[in-house]
Amino acid sequence: MVLIRFLQDGLAEMLRGGRLYWGWIFFLLALTAFGGWFYVGQLRHGMVVTGMSDQVSWGFYIANFAFLVGIAAAAVLLVVPAYIFHRKDIKKAVLIGEGMAVAAVITAILFVVVDVARPDRLWHLIPVIGKFNFPMSLLAWDVVVLNGYLILNVAIPFYVLFSLYRDKEPNFRLYFPFVVLAIFWAISIHTVTAFLFSANSARPFWHTALLGPRFIASAFVSGPALIIITLQIVRRFTAYHVDQGAIKTLALIMTVAMQINLFFVGAELFTDFYNESTHAASIHYLFLGLGGFDALRAWIWTALALNIIAVTILMINPLRENMTFLNVACVLGFIGIWIEKGMGLVIPGFIPTPLGEIFEYAPTFDELAISVGCWAIGFLVFTLLAKATIAIELGHIRYAHRTARGAAPRRGAGVRPAHATGVHKAAFQSIGAAQAKGDQS
Repeated sequence: MVLIRFLQDGLAEMLRGGRLYWGWIFFLLALTAFGGWFYVGQLRHGMVVTGMSDQVSWGFYIANFAFLVGIAAAAVLLVVPAYIFHRKDIKKAVLIGEGMAVAAVITAILFVVVDVARPDRLWHLIPVIGKFNFPMSLLAWDVVVLNGYLILNVAIPFYVLFSLYRDKEPNFRLYFPFVVLAIFWAISIHTVTAFLFSANSARPFWHTALLGPRFIASAFVSGPALIIITLQIVRRFTAYHVDQGAIKTLALIMTVAMQINLFFVGAELFTDFYNESTHAASIHYLFLGLGGFDALRAWIWTALALNIIAVTILMINPLRENMTFLNVACVLGFIGIWIEKGMGLVIPGFIPTPLGEIFEYAPTFDELAISVGCWAIGFLVFTLLAKATIAIELGHIRYAHRTARGAAPRRGAGVRPAHATGVHKAAFQSIGAAQAKGDQS
């Protein structure tokens, strides 16, 4: 009964808000419908509406998938200092970060679904019903880690919020083991995703042991960048106070991670270009062009420039402490990593083909529209989760409040409510004395 009321109150809070809130919700719903319209067209006509081909079979969808898995993994950067090092200033931001992780995983899975030409055949991945091919298939591993991480990031906040809803302190010893599990699981989701690429020995651009560490380092740039901006929005438009210490810690982590990521990029550039071989054809195409084809050169140099500007701002302490410059660094770093891990990673792996052929790829308008719809769903999920989470954390939603409202007498019943205190209590006593005096007369 309490659980049902918890879900009802949470849903009611998601449907409660002012003009700005509903304007944002309808905007996201409009983008979702926009993307859905083009997705119906993709289902009707097939993958021919995309820019992908037999030569470049992964495109804009998988690029976004690889990037979003990193966003989801970055929630661990709030979990570790909050639960392992007991940073109280960061604990208030943990549930916001885990809500973002849930939204990122759901959006990442959506990009896989839209990338599959026949989503009605996804049932083959369901254990027992289909042939899961676990543990032989790396795709099966990715399905396990993504869905497992999603369950952990739903279950832990659900328990904490349900306890707060009942005015009970969450049992730390009960859920802490799952927190530790989630920490290691967060690293695993991005590592397994990197292994999906690096296991392809016929694709030299991906077939490197450095890909896993690069994925983790870049995730610890883009994830904190998005969380920092989100926490400021939460602090600006709600009464939920997030301590500045949480933002400073994330900015410092982002600084170190960006330095490491750029070092990894430099190491790969040196290895491939110092003694250039045929295996370096993909990276040569990416950075310098190949055989007159250079569609991605502007993308990767833009990403490199954005990342260098961002890390320069972050490395200068007075600039990093200034919120305006920090926000600029976050936006530049977020876009730079998105290009680097998206168009700058997925596409060059297919160009040139193992036969030496060059087939360039560019996303079509249909792909862009469907991707916008997927991102809109992700933002919508996060908005709704954050709305209910903040209300419970602030104490606006409590089972005790509902019980008190249910036990309150009807107006005019002449019974004093049990929760009346202070001025209200004195007023009831005065009214009672006046009534008694009138009865005596």
